Amino acid sequence: MHDEHSHTSDHHTHQAHDHSGDHHHGHSHHRSPNQWHDHDHDHHLPEEEVSLEDNPLWQRDNVVLWSVGIDIGSAGTQILFSRVQLQRQAAELSSRYIVINRETYYESPVSLTPYRSDTLIDDRALGTLVDQAYHEAKVRPEDIDTGVVILTGEALRRENAPRIARILSEKCGDLVCATAGHHMEARLAAFGSGAARASFDRNERILNIDIGGGTTKLSLIDNGKVLSTGAVHVGGRLLAVSDEGILERLDPAGRSHALRAGFDWHVGDRVTDEQLDKVAEGMADTLVEALLNSDSESVVDFYLTDILASKDLVTASSVVFSGGVAEFFYGREHRDFGDLGRRLGEALRRRVDNKILPWHLLEDSQGIRATALGASEYTTQLSGNTCFLTDAEDLVPRRNLQVIKPDLTLGEEVDSAGIARSIAGHLESYESETLGEDVVMALTWQGPPRYQRLLAFARGITDGLADRIRQGKALYLVLDDDVAMTLGQILRNDLSIANPILVIDGIRLAEFDYIDIGRVRQPSATLPVTIKSLIFNDTLGSAKPERIHHRST
Repeated sequence: MHDEHSHTSDHHTHQAHDHSGDHHHGHSHHRSPNQWHDHDHDHHLPEEEVSLEDNPLWQRDNVVLWSVGIDIGSAGTQILFSRVQLQRQAAELSSRYIVINRETYYESPVSLTPYRSDTLIDDRALGTLVDQAYHEAKVRPEDIDTGVVILTGEALRRENAPRIARILSEKCGDLVCATAGHHMEARLAAFGSGAARASFDRNERILNIDIGGGTTKLSLIDNGKVLSTGAVHVGGRLLAVSDEGILERLDPAGRSHALRAGFDWHVGDRVTDEQLDKVAEGMADTLVEALLNSDSESVVDFYLTDILASKDLVTASSVVFSGGVAEFFYGREHRDFGDLGRRLGEALRRRVDNKILPWHLLEDSQGIRATALGASEYTTQLSGNTCFLTDAEDLVPRRNLQVIKPDLTLGEEVDSAGIARSIAGHLESYESETLGEDVVMALTWQGPPRYQRLLAFARGITDGLADRIRQGKALYLVLDDDVAMTLGQILRNDLSIANPILVIDGIRLAEFDYIDIGRVRQPSATLPVTIKSLIFNDTLGSAKPERIHHRST
């Protein structure tokens, strides 16, 4: 893993090391990933022996993807492998694929995130953890279709975090992406904790509070949809002490919380249990203040994102806690790991039990596994089976394509000139150096797919992208409705666009997304698309604040 240019052997490696020692096994099932791949069926069994998943008719409407979630957090690192089944929804004009089943195949033990220093993650030790998980799960990178490497909290702040995430994403599977950021982690935790599913099943608004080692992520969810996200600098491992009570680690935010409790601590100081209790109690009060009185000046500096208004948070009827501290909150863990995790979890539970926090508590939570589960089962969408593709070898697979989404409104008569102005103007609003060689134009189709309307739509697109077409750049178009094949044929045959063209449908994208596009999968004739809301440039080495990104899909 430490060498960006190293090659993998027949059995994968992220760094050269021996797997022959004893390992602690996580949970796994007996069936290996390549037995379930819908694109790995080169053998032919007698008809009576063919399983449902080997049936070509079943495969046209059902696609199985193998996903990995690698969660590198402030305190803990864990790796999960999941099997995700998507099924085509053939209602009306739609052939969109949606996730109908998820199964966790293997989950690694939670290990302490290895640090080399205050500014660097120990890349070799981290590579060993990842290699061991693949080895234990009996999974090869080529078995993995999609997934996420996510660095969060204090791990995200280390200088080598972007490089490590990039290398892991390239080595861990075909379409594994690297991502980071508080909003992304909050969203993943909302889905991984079970809060989003509970919100949908119960048809109610739920607040998910994910408390990790360095940060607390907040997600407001309504009927299964994440409405807004945010993060507060409250976490269980912002400081750590030795068995002898010597302060061995003190992050800046941990020092701030200690100062609020009346302690001017430095690494090497001796601290008492009573002092640690007081810091944890104050930290719990800070989080309560952030939730119930977000306008308070005392909590403004602890927000890592735009503040989530208390008036919105209190509209939730129930709350779910997740993250490492949730294990103590729900009473599933009682050991003390030399930090504030146990104290903070128990302090927050008392505030819930005493009705200081107003929401009904839901006891069912994935706890410390939430972010990793959310990452492993991350939003991978699948194109409809009517995509249009030329020059396949040049167009796919592709990583980190920037999404541009102009605001289009289509009337009964499609206004080609208006579409062209909207697209061109939207492109001009970006500084030229921020746009990649290739970009994805996310478009919304409205109304009946009559030929004349589609022809006018296509003319507006080509006029709006005229400069890029003249430069010979590829056209990547993504539609939310199922008109990709017809639109692509009009662009190529009727408007004589000779550039490489990819038009895919059944995918909903938003401004500021980045996407990875995989290879065509047969026999379903679909393309997997992994959607990433944030990249490292939004959170590291930049004066820009992290983008606030609220998804409506």
